Amino acid sequence: MIPVPEDLLISAVEKVSKSVVNIASVRMLHDQMFRIFPVEGVGSGVVIDEKGYILTNNHVIDDAERLKVTLPDGKVLKGKVVGSDETTDLAVLKVESEQLLPATQLGNSDNLKTGQIVIAIGNPFGLTGGPAVSAGIVSSLNRSIQTRSGVLELIQTDAAINPGNSGGPLVNTKGEVIAINTANMPYAQGIGFAVPINTAKSILKELIEKGKVTRPWIGVASMKVTPQLARYYGLPVTDGVLIARVEPYSPADDAGLRKGDIIEEIDGNMIKDPSEIASYVRKKQVDDRLTVTINRYGREFQLPIPVDERP
Repeated sequence: MIPVPEDLLISAVEKVSKSVVNIASVRMLHDQMFRIFPVEGVGSGVVIDEKGYILTNNHVIDDAERLKVTLPDGKVLKGKVVGSDETTDLAVLKVESEQLLPATQLGNSDNLKTGQIVIAIGNPFGLTGGPAVSAGIVSSLNRSIQTRSGVLELIQTDAAINPGNSGGPLVNTKGEVIAINTANMPYAQGIGFAVPINTAKSILKELIEKGKVTRPWIGVASMKVTPQLARYYGLPVTDGVLIARVEPYSPADDAGLRKGDIIEEIDGNMIKDPSEIASYVRKKQVDDRLTVTINRYGREFQLPIPVDERP
Protein backbone atom coordinates (compact mmCIF):
# COMPACT_ATOMS: atom_id res chain seq x y z
CA MET A 1 0.00 0.00 0.00
CA ILE A 2 1.42 3.40 -1.01
CA PRO A 3 1.12 5.95 1.85
CA VAL A 4 -0.06 8.86 -0.31
CA PRO A 5 -3.57 10.38 -0.48
CA GLU A 6 -5.56 8.86 -3.34
CA ASP A 7 -6.58 12.23 -4.74
CA LEU A 8 -2.89 13.16 -5.17
CA LEU A 9 -2.23 10.05 -7.28
CA ILE A 10 -5.45 10.51 -9.28
CA SER A 11 -4.61 14.15 -9.96
CA ALA A 12 -1.08 13.26 -11.15
CA VAL A 13 -2.39 10.54 -13.47
CA GLU A 14 -5.11 12.80 -14.90
CA LYS A 15 -2.57 15.54 -15.54
CA VAL A 16 -0.22 13.30 -17.56
CA SER A 17 -2.47 10.62 -19.11
CA LYS A 18 -3.85 12.99 -21.78
CA SER A 19 -0.28 13.21 -23.16
CA VAL A 20 0.51 9.46 -23.18
CA VAL A 21 0.23 7.75 -26.57
CA ASN A 22 0.43 4.24 -27.99
CA ILE A 23 3.10 3.58 -30.62
CA ALA A 24 2.62 0.60 -32.95
CA SER A 25 5.56 -0.32 -35.16
CA VAL A 26 5.93 -2.63 -38.14
CA ARG A 27 9.33 -4.19 -38.86
CA MET A 28 10.15 -6.31 -41.90
CA LEU A 29 12.07 -9.47 -40.96
CA HIS A 30 13.54 -12.37 -42.96
CA ASP A 31 12.91 -16.01 -42.13
CA GLN A 32 15.30 -18.91 -42.82
CA MET A 33 14.02 -19.14 -46.38
CA PHE A 34 14.79 -15.41 -46.90
CA ARG A 35 11.09 -14.62 -47.13
CA ILE A 36 10.11 -11.20 -45.82
CA PHE A 37 7.30 -10.92 -43.29
CA PRO A 38 6.03 -8.05 -41.10
CA VAL A 39 6.32 -8.13 -37.31
CA GLU A 40 4.31 -5.73 -35.19
CA GLY A 41 5.51 -4.24 -31.93
CA VAL A 42 3.93 -1.94 -29.38
CA GLY A 43 5.21 0.65 -26.97
CA SER A 44 4.28 3.96 -25.43
CA GLY A 45 5.36 7.58 -25.71
CA VAL A 46 4.64 10.97 -24.21
CA VAL A 47 3.87 14.26 -25.96
CA ILE A 48 6.53 16.83 -25.02
CA ASP A 49 5.50 19.63 -27.41
CA GLU A 50 2.03 20.70 -28.55
CA LYS A 51 3.27 20.80 -32.16
CA GLY A 52 3.39 16.99 -32.16
CA TYR A 53 6.81 15.97 -30.82
CA ILE A 54 6.70 12.69 -28.86
CA LEU A 55 9.44 11.25 -26.63
CA THR A 56 9.83 7.46 -26.47
CA ASN A 57 12.46 4.70 -26.37
CA ASN A 58 14.81 4.08 -29.25
CA HIS A 59 14.08 0.34 -29.12
CA VAL A 60 10.37 1.03 -29.60
CA ILE A 61 10.97 2.62 -33.03
CA ASP A 62 14.31 1.09 -34.08
CA ASP A 63 14.27 -0.41 -37.61
CA ALA A 64 10.53 0.23 -37.96
CA GLU A 65 9.17 0.55 -41.50
CA ARG A 66 5.94 2.18 -40.31
CA LEU A 67 4.86 3.87 -37.10
CA LYS A 68 1.26 4.39 -36.02
CA VAL A 69 0.56 6.69 -33.06
CA THR A 70 -2.77 6.37 -31.23
CA LEU A 71 -3.75 9.36 -29.06
CA PRO A 72 -5.69 8.92 -25.79
CA ASP A 73 -8.91 9.97 -27.57
CA GLY A 74 -8.49 7.10 -30.05
CA LYS A 75 -7.34 9.22 -32.99
CA VAL A 76 -4.65 7.48 -35.07
CA LEU A 77 -1.80 9.46 -36.68
CA LYS A 78 1.23 8.51 -38.76
CA GLY A 79 4.49 8.89 -36.85
CA LYS A 80 7.86 9.90 -38.26
CA VAL A 81 11.21 9.54 -36.45
CA VAL A 82 13.01 12.90 -36.25
CA GLY A 83 15.89 11.76 -34.04
CA SER A 84 17.14 8.70 -32.15
CA ASP A 85 19.98 7.82 -29.79
CA GLU A 86 20.92 4.22 -29.05
CA THR A 87 23.25 5.18 -26.17
CA THR A 88 20.42 6.60 -24.02
CA ASP A 89 17.69 4.45 -25.64
CA LEU A 90 15.70 7.61 -26.44
CA ALA A 91 13.99 8.80 -29.62
CA VAL A 92 11.73 11.64 -30.74
CA LEU A 93 8.78 11.16 -33.13
CA LYS A 94 6.71 13.79 -34.89
CA VAL A 95 3.05 13.51 -35.81
CA GLU A 96 1.07 15.95 -37.93
CA SER A 97 -2.17 17.00 -36.26
CA GLU A 98 -4.71 19.69 -37.13
CA GLN A 99 -5.14 20.41 -33.42
CA LEU A 100 -2.41 21.21 -30.91
CA LEU A 101 -1.62 18.19 -28.75
CA PRO A 102 -1.63 18.33 -24.93
CA ALA A 103 2.04 18.38 -23.89
CA THR A 104 3.22 17.11 -20.53
CA GLN A 105 5.34 19.00 -18.02
CA LEU A 106 8.94 17.82 -17.63
CA GLY A 107 10.28 17.76 -14.07
CA ASN A 108 13.82 17.71 -12.64
CA SER A 109 15.18 14.19 -12.08
CA ASP A 110 18.15 15.58 -10.10
CA ASN A 111 15.69 16.30 -7.27
CA LEU A 112 14.57 12.67 -6.97
CA LYS A 113 15.09 10.83 -3.68
CA THR A 114 15.25 7.09 -3.00
CA GLY A 115 11.89 6.04 -1.53
CA GLN A 116 9.95 8.74 -3.39
CA ILE A 117 6.53 7.74 -4.78
CA VAL A 118 6.45 7.44 -8.58
CA ILE A 119 3.82 6.40 -11.11
CA ALA A 120 4.52 4.51 -14.35
CA ILE A 121 2.05 5.35 -17.12
CA GLY A 122 1.81 3.66 -20.50
CA ASN A 123 -0.59 3.08 -23.36
CA PRO A 124 0.43 -0.41 -24.51
CA PHE A 125 -2.71 -1.30 -26.47
CA GLY A 126 -4.20 2.01 -27.61
CA LEU A 127 -7.51 0.97 -26.06
CA THR A 128 -10.30 3.24 -24.90
CA GLY A 129 -10.53 3.77 -21.16
CA GLY A 130 -7.24 5.57 -20.71
CA PRO A 131 -3.66 4.43 -20.15
CA ALA A 132 -2.32 1.64 -17.94
CA VAL A 133 -1.04 2.90 -14.58
CA SER A 134 1.12 1.37 -11.85
CA ALA A 135 2.64 2.99 -8.77
CA GLY A 136 5.70 2.30 -6.65
CA ILE A 137 8.80 3.95 -5.23
CA VAL A 138 12.23 4.95 -6.47
CA SER A 139 14.30 1.94 -5.39
CA SER A 140 17.68 3.31 -6.45
CA LEU A 141 19.20 6.28 -8.27
CA ASN A 142 22.15 6.26 -10.71
CA ARG A 143 21.97 2.53 -11.36
CA SER A 144 24.60 1.72 -14.02
CA ILE A 145 23.40 -0.82 -16.57
CA GLN A 146 25.68 -2.19 -19.29
CA THR A 147 24.08 -1.93 -22.75
CA ARG A 148 25.29 -2.73 -26.27
CA SER A 149 26.41 0.86 -26.76
CA GLY A 150 27.90 1.60 -23.34
CA VAL A 151 26.89 2.16 -19.73
CA LEU A 152 23.55 3.85 -19.10
CA GLU A 153 22.70 5.56 -15.80
CA LEU A 154 19.11 4.62 -14.92
CA ILE A 155 16.56 5.08 -12.15
CA GLN A 156 15.40 1.80 -10.61
CA THR A 157 11.78 1.51 -9.49
CA ASP A 158 9.45 -1.21 -8.23
CA ALA A 159 6.53 0.28 -10.19
CA ALA A 160 5.49 -2.47 -12.63
CA ILE A 161 6.81 -1.77 -16.14
CA ASN A 162 5.82 -4.16 -18.91
CA PRO A 163 7.24 -4.07 -22.46
CA GLY A 164 4.18 -2.22 -23.78
CA ASN A 165 4.75 0.56 -21.23
CA SER A 166 8.30 1.07 -22.51
CA GLY A 167 8.69 4.65 -23.71
CA GLY A 168 5.95 5.92 -21.41
CA PRO A 169 6.56 8.41 -18.61
CA LEU A 170 7.51 7.84 -14.98
CA VAL A 171 5.95 10.72 -13.06
CA ASN A 172 6.03 12.17 -9.56
CA THR A 173 2.96 12.97 -7.46
CA LYS A 174 2.90 16.52 -8.90
CA GLY A 175 2.27 15.04 -12.35
CA GLU A 176 5.72 15.96 -13.68
CA VAL A 177 7.60 13.54 -15.93
CA ILE A 178 10.83 12.64 -14.15
CA ALA A 179 11.94 9.68 -16.32
CA ILE A 180 11.10 7.57 -19.37
CA ASN A 181 10.36 3.90 -18.65
CA THR A 182 12.84 1.86 -20.62
CA ALA A 183 13.12 -1.79 -19.60
CA ASN A 184 12.45 -4.45 -17.05
CA MET A 185 14.75 -7.17 -15.79
CA PRO A 186 13.66 -10.45 -17.39
CA TYR A 187 14.74 -12.61 -14.43
CA ALA A 188 13.80 -10.35 -11.53
CA GLN A 189 10.38 -9.76 -10.04
CA GLY A 190 9.11 -6.20 -9.69
CA ILE A 191 12.19 -4.32 -10.95
CA GLY A 192 11.87 -1.67 -13.64
CA PHE A 193 14.24 0.95 -15.02
CA ALA A 194 13.77 4.42 -16.44
CA VAL A 195 16.00 7.01 -18.15
CA PRO A 196 16.18 10.21 -16.03
CA ILE A 197 14.35 13.09 -17.74
CA ASN A 198 17.39 15.36 -17.32
CA THR A 199 19.30 12.94 -19.57
CA ALA A 200 16.55 13.40 -22.16
CA LYS A 201 16.50 17.19 -21.73
CA SER A 202 20.24 17.39 -22.41
CA ILE A 203 19.87 15.81 -25.87
CA LEU A 204 16.33 16.80 -27.00
CA LYS A 205 17.39 19.90 -28.91
CA GLU A 206 20.10 18.00 -30.78
CA LEU A 207 17.78 15.08 -31.56
CA ILE A 208 15.12 17.39 -33.01
CA GLU A 209 17.52 19.65 -34.95
CA LYS A 210 20.15 17.12 -36.12
CA GLY A 211 18.45 13.74 -35.78
CA LYS A 212 21.30 12.33 -33.68
CA VAL A 213 23.56 13.12 -30.73
CA THR A 214 27.19 14.05 -31.41
CA ARG A 215 29.39 12.59 -28.67
CA PRO A 216 33.08 13.36 -28.10
CA TRP A 217 35.41 10.34 -28.18
CA ILE A 218 39.10 9.47 -27.96
CA GLY A 219 38.92 5.69 -28.44
CA VAL A 220 40.31 3.88 -25.38
CA ALA A 221 39.14 1.05 -23.13
CA SER A 222 40.67 1.11 -19.67
CA MET A 223 40.67 -0.35 -16.16
CA LYS A 224 41.43 1.00 -12.71
CA VAL A 225 44.94 0.38 -11.39
CA THR A 226 44.83 -1.31 -7.97
CA PRO A 227 47.74 -2.44 -5.75
CA GLN A 228 46.88 -6.07 -6.65
CA LEU A 229 46.86 -5.31 -10.40
CA ALA A 230 50.11 -3.33 -10.10
CA ARG A 231 51.77 -6.20 -8.23
CA TYR A 232 50.54 -8.87 -10.69
CA TYR A 233 51.68 -7.00 -13.81
CA GLY A 234 54.71 -5.30 -12.24
CA LEU A 235 53.32 -1.81 -12.95
CA PRO A 236 55.41 1.23 -11.98
CA VAL A 237 52.53 2.86 -10.03
CA THR A 238 49.61 1.71 -7.85
CA ASP A 239 47.22 4.50 -8.89
CA GLY A 240 45.80 5.64 -12.20
CA VAL A 241 44.04 4.00 -15.14
CA LEU A 242 45.59 1.27 -17.30
CA ILE A 243 44.87 1.37 -21.04
CA ALA A 244 43.54 -2.09 -22.01
CA ARG A 245 42.76 -1.27 -25.66
CA VAL A 246 43.29 1.55 -28.12
CA GLU A 247 40.86 1.66 -31.06
CA PRO A 248 42.74 1.61 -34.40
CA TYR A 249 42.68 4.97 -36.23
CA SER A 250 41.11 6.68 -33.18
CA PRO A 251 42.35 10.02 -31.80
CA ALA A 252 44.19 8.15 -29.01
CA ASP A 253 45.85 5.87 -31.59
CA ASP A 254 46.85 8.82 -33.78
CA ALA A 255 48.29 10.63 -30.74
CA GLY A 256 50.53 7.65 -29.89
CA LEU A 257 48.70 6.18 -26.87
CA ARG A 258 49.44 2.46 -26.45
CA LYS A 259 47.96 -0.55 -24.70
CA GLY A 260 49.69 -0.81 -21.31
CA ASP A 261 50.11 2.94 -20.85
CA ILE A 262 48.89 4.31 -17.54
CA ILE A 263 46.93 7.57 -17.55
CA GLU A 264 47.80 9.53 -14.40
CA GLU A 265 46.35 12.97 -15.23
CA ILE A 266 44.06 14.70 -17.72
CA ASP A 267 44.47 18.46 -18.10
CA GLY A 268 46.42 18.50 -14.83
CA ASN A 269 43.72 16.61 -12.88
CA MET A 270 44.55 13.30 -11.15
CA ILE A 271 42.81 10.27 -12.70
CA LYS A 272 42.02 7.24 -10.53
CA ASP A 273 39.02 5.66 -12.27
CA PRO A 274 37.99 4.99 -15.91
CA SER A 275 34.71 6.89 -15.31
CA GLU A 276 36.78 10.06 -14.76
CA ILE A 277 38.23 9.75 -18.28
CA ALA A 278 34.70 9.49 -19.71
CA SER A 279 33.65 12.49 -17.61
CA TYR A 280 36.46 14.72 -18.92
CA VAL A 281 35.90 13.64 -22.52
CA ARG A 282 32.13 14.32 -22.22
CA LYS A 283 32.83 17.91 -21.20
CA LYS A 284 34.80 18.57 -24.38
CA GLN A 285 33.53 19.59 -27.81
CA VAL A 286 34.57 17.80 -31.00
CA ASP A 287 37.95 19.23 -32.17
CA ASP A 288 38.92 20.26 -28.61
CA ARG A 289 42.13 18.80 -27.11
CA LEU A 290 42.93 16.88 -23.93
CA THR A 291 46.42 16.91 -22.40
CA VAL A 292 47.02 13.44 -20.97
CA THR A 293 49.90 12.61 -18.61
CA ILE A 294 51.11 9.07 -19.36
CA ASN A 295 53.31 6.69 -17.41
CA ARG A 296 54.96 4.25 -19.83
CA TYR A 297 57.27 1.71 -18.16
CA GLY A 298 58.09 4.23 -15.42
CA ARG A 299 58.72 7.18 -17.77
CA GLU A 300 56.27 10.08 -17.53
CA PHE A 301 55.36 12.38 -20.41
CA GLN A 302 52.41 14.33 -21.79
CA LEU A 303 50.39 13.66 -24.94
CA PRO A 304 47.93 16.09 -26.54
CA ILE A 305 44.90 14.13 -27.80
CA PRO A 306 42.33 15.74 -30.13
CA VAL A 307 38.69 14.89 -29.37
CA ASP A 308 36.73 13.47 -32.29
CA GLU A 309 33.09 12.48 -32.90
CA ARG A 310 32.22 8.97 -31.75
CA PRO A 311 31.77 6.85 -34.90
